[in-house]
Amino acid sequence: MEVAQVFHMNKGAGETSYAKNSSVQSKIISIAAPVTEEAIIQVLITNWPESMGIADLGCSSGPNALSVISEIIDVIYSKCCHLGRPPPELRISLNDLYSNDFNDIFVSLPAFYNKKKENMGTGGLGACFISGVPGSFYGRLFPSKSLHFVHSSSSLHWLSQVPPRLDSKASVAINKGKVYISKSSPQSVLDSYSQQFHKDFSVFLKSRSEEVVLGGRIVLSLMGRSSMDPTTEESCHHWELLAHALMSMVSEGLIPEEKVDTFNAPYYAPCAEEVRLEIQKEGSFIMDRQEAFEIDWDGGVDVCNTIETISSGQRVAKTIRAVVESMLESHFGREIMDDLFRRYAKMVDNHLSKTRTKYINLVVSFIRVDKIEG
Repeated sequence: MEVAQVFHMNKGAGETSYAKNSSVQSKIISIAAPVTEEAIIQVLITNWPESMGIADLGCSSGPNALSVISEIIDVIYSKCCHLGRPPPELRISLNDLYSNDFNDIFVSLPAFYNKKKENMGTGGLGACFISGVPGSFYGRLFPSKSLHFVHSSSSLHWLSQVPPRLDSKASVAINKGKVYISKSSPQSVLDSYSQQFHKDFSVFLKSRSEEVVLGGRIVLSLMGRSSMDPTTEESCHHWELLAHALMSMVSEGLIPEEKVDTFNAPYYAPCAEEVRLEIQKEGSFIMDRQEAFEIDWDGGVDVCNTIETISSGQRVAKTIRAVVESMLESHFGREIMDDLFRRYAKMVDNHLSKTRTKYINLVVSFIRVDKIEG
């Protein structure tokens, strides 16, 4: 599977779209907002740029894409007003893979600009240039020393590729009946995922080290785990249930078993120590803040305040479908998607009725420094 070609959030504004099913990601953005605000203020205090380069990596589409940028702009202008200083020119780049629904973002920009001008008053918004930058963040995206602040939320747990030993083109399927790390997966599967994450994250850091100015800051928010053990429920059980749903279809002859054996998710939920060690090893950044938060699988939606009451399992299934359907459809075909996610929703409901498994979200802030050798 060529991840960069097939992977994207569900487009449009339909019932299975990411735009309508991204409340978990929105919650993550809100929880990490104080860390983001602190990092932006530190950039302004230590290096007040006349022209400020800002990038949101893995911006996706729908309401979350511009909500992040809106918050960043608000922090900058609030600080400028507080200090009585003119705001810097803002160069804001929204990045995601080539197949992302950038059109959804672009058609929203006129209303976005108008709302900002209304909220800030005449002359408040100043020079602000928003552009789309398609491509993988596992590689260079921007000119050297052009960025002052980089943000990424709910993106870095996605790998650049399925680990080579697990790819569908591999001669032997070594993770049979599974789609990700599982307690029954052989050690070679765990090692392959870990190695791919470290390789990708190293490339990510090296690429950003060339693009971010000295004193610039990066804030990352990604799915992780609190334990060194990658088979813990908090980091992989939502994938385990998806594998069960697929295997139930295999047992009924709806899909061939080898289809499941040859699908593995390009995903990895690291522990905080793995992230810290890779930043330290690369040497161009110093981490100044790292936190971990628990997130409900369904985002902790208040059912009483929703017009349509649906089960937690259905909400989780809608969220997961909006994110991974493009990959599943490419491998298994479109015709099984509705049935697959109905089964998945029931399995999630059954699981959550017994235990309230939560996601672990890691938030990391670090600053660009002169490279530390060794």
